[in-house]
Amino acid sequence: MAVRIRLRREGRKGLPMYRIVVADKEAPRDGRFIETIGSYRPKQANDQVTVNLEKAREWIAKGATPSETVASILKKAGV
Repeated sequence: MAVRIRLRREGRKGLPMYRIVVADKEAPRDGRFIETIGSYRPKQANDQVTVNLEKAREWIAKGATPSETVASILKKAGV
């Protein structure tokens, strides 16, 4: 099972809010996921990001590959 760390869209029209989740590569964008490790709100001041760094490092060590967007978010967060 290939596992990816990616964004799951939530929020309303015009005001997106994303959760950073660990999900199977084949699962739909807003479908089933394994674990939530953070959130990202691009419309708020300074692009508010909260990430559980320990869980992110743990999943990357297990072989989960982050998407391009999540990789840049994790890089800014210090993972």
